[in-house]
Amino acid sequence: MLFAIYALDKEDSIQLRMDTREKHLAYLANSPLVFAGPLLDDEGSMCGSLIVLEMENISQVQNFADEDPYAIAGLFKNVEIRRFLKAFPRDEIKNS
Repeated sequence: MLFAIYALDKEDSIQLRMDTREKHLAYLANSPLVFAGPLLDDEGSMCGSLIVLEMENISQVQNFADEDPYAIAGLFKNVEIRRFLKAFPRDEIKNS
């Protein structure tokens, strides 16, 4: 099952994000990741994270989110976890 983690950074925390970024990226590299990337504000600066994972249940995802180096460092002001349904692109096999 797919889950999306939508996390917003605390105000004025770009330095904390940058100081913790390599640990965060290494953590993601060893995960059941579908895709991930930073959220950007109107000026194009990183202000949060969007992570989509494939896991069995929401408690596993919550544990994953809690153990993220960004979360441990106190970067986030808000974290939401939701089930995610991939609609596009479709992974259909076309008959030739």
